[in-house]
Amino acid sequence: MTKEGRITTEAAIDRYADMVYRLALSQMKNTADADDLFQEVFVRLVSHIQDLESWEHVKAWLIRVTINCAKKHYDQYWNKNVDYIEEPERISDERGGYEMPEEHPVRAAVQKLPPKYRLVIHLYYFEERTVAEIAQLTEQKESTVKSQMHRAREMLKEFIGDEL
Repeated sequence: MTKEGRITTEAAIDRYADMVYRLALSQMKNTADADDLFQEVFVRLVSHIQDLESWEHVKAWLIRVTINCAKKHYDQYWNKNVDYIEEPERISDERGGYEMPEEHPVRAAVQKLPPKYRLVIHLYYFEERTVAEIAQLTEQKESTVKSQMHRAREMLKEFIGDEL
């Protein structure tokens, strides 16, 4: 138990559901897959909650599991060979997420990024993680994360162009 209160599944859901959903939505190509990923992460939490020692540990664990589940999703044969027609839906305030109009050029540009670049951009800008934390969460070297951030920013510049 921590100073901030007992760590339970219900408390973790209350505290981190918005973060997990935003991360899942940033990694998936549609809301249905993001919803499935969100559910899978919290089902896994039920069986591992006793192993988590602090709220920061819970948060890091949830981010890591969300990333792993997203990778597993993209490794499946179906997802490697399907092009989605559906555009990602507007991120809703009902889950506490950031809201950006569907036609906003930055949102569209971020969605065009490959998953590994979308992930580092999301963790850095939306979850306010440092490069060192992102490296640890993604199990990569800091130099790799920095390189991915640089490439993602360059791609975003190309995608956005003069739209802003």
